[in-house]
Amino acid sequence: MSSEFASRPDSEALSISHGVAGKSIVNPNIKAVLAKRRRNEASVDELFEGILNGNRTTLAQGITLVESNLPEHQNKAQELIQKCLPYSGNSLRIGITGSPGAGKSSFIEAFGVYLIKEHGKKLAVLAIDPTSQRTKGSILGDKTRMNELSSDTNAFIRPSPSGSSLGGVAQKTRESALLCEAAGYSIILIETVGVGQSETAVHGMSDFFLLLMLAGAGDELQGIKRGIMEMCDGMAITKCDGQNVTKALAARSEYQNALHLFPATPYNWRPRVITTSAVTKEGLSETWNMISEYEKTVKQNGWFLQNRKEQQKNWMENTIHDGLISKFYSNPAVQKELPLVEQAVLEGKESPFKAANRLLDLISG
Repeated sequence: MSSEFASRPDSEALSISHGVAGKSIVNPNIKAVLAKRRRNEASVDELFEGILNGNRTTLAQGITLVESNLPEHQNKAQELIQKCLPYSGNSLRIGITGSPGAGKSSFIEAFGVYLIKEHGKKLAVLAIDPTSQRTKGSILGDKTRMNELSSDTNAFIRPSPSGSSLGGVAQKTRESALLCEAAGYSIILIETVGVGQSETAVHGMSDFFLLLMLAGAGDELQGIKRGIMEMCDGMAITKCDGQNVTKALAARSEYQNALHLFPATPYNWRPRVITTSAVTKEGLSETWNMISEYEKTVKQNGWFLQNRKEQQKNWMENTIHDGLISKFYSNPAVQKELPLVEQAVLEGKESPFKAANRLLDLISG
């Protein structure tokens, strides 16, 4: 190699190609786009009118508004809820929970189709999808697993992420149910994330609490928390078909005996256990008959109205709790001090209890 060639800067065997300048992934007209979108948003009156007319698209837009955490949406959401409030309360709210794999989505589709076709019901399903605590994402795939039900004009299916809620239901599920009632849906099915110690919030917003169980998945009576069994108004052993029939019937007998050991309910109702199958449709009519008898019983003895009033009070208390947390973390003094306090806790220089009180003092002074 000549000295002249070696002295040239581009004579290296390997060189770096800088390529072309990359384009920004952010739309330079983003502000104009967002402004246009805000101008095209339906007003509260338009949403209210569409919901009362039973427009499913408008109802979905209303629930999206209610679920939004944007400050500019929260006032509109509260105004919409206030308008819909006088037209709500006329449905039967059925909470459905169960261990993972119990077939909640399959049961809900089969049961929903049965109620629409056999009893002429208008049905809304609020399906809560678990939110990943690592990625904060949700699949929201329940609607795709209810093909027949989602295509029925008398059904409305709304999957929502559970977010940070520990109750197995999204934080705005109560408000969503209220909008569905105003839209004329006579049955509201609320599907929870699953069963656990903290996943009982659905009991506080439903009229009937249905627990789904899968037979043959281990020790039947140890497979679920006692607290959930004490709260349920009825149980359904799912997938009672094929080779699983014998196991399902045995599980029904075991659960029914276990339920008889619990104290009597204050509303004069003894929970029952039914075997069901989303494949053969067995047990769907029996499930509805049980729920209907329950509704008749608790309305006659006054428990239905009393329970609804208690739920309204709990709704207010939960809203206060959520509001206080939101105001705490949005407080400028807390936002400034929080990283320093967290670091002190991580380094062991301050106890978590003392650190928490120091932050609370910032908003109580």
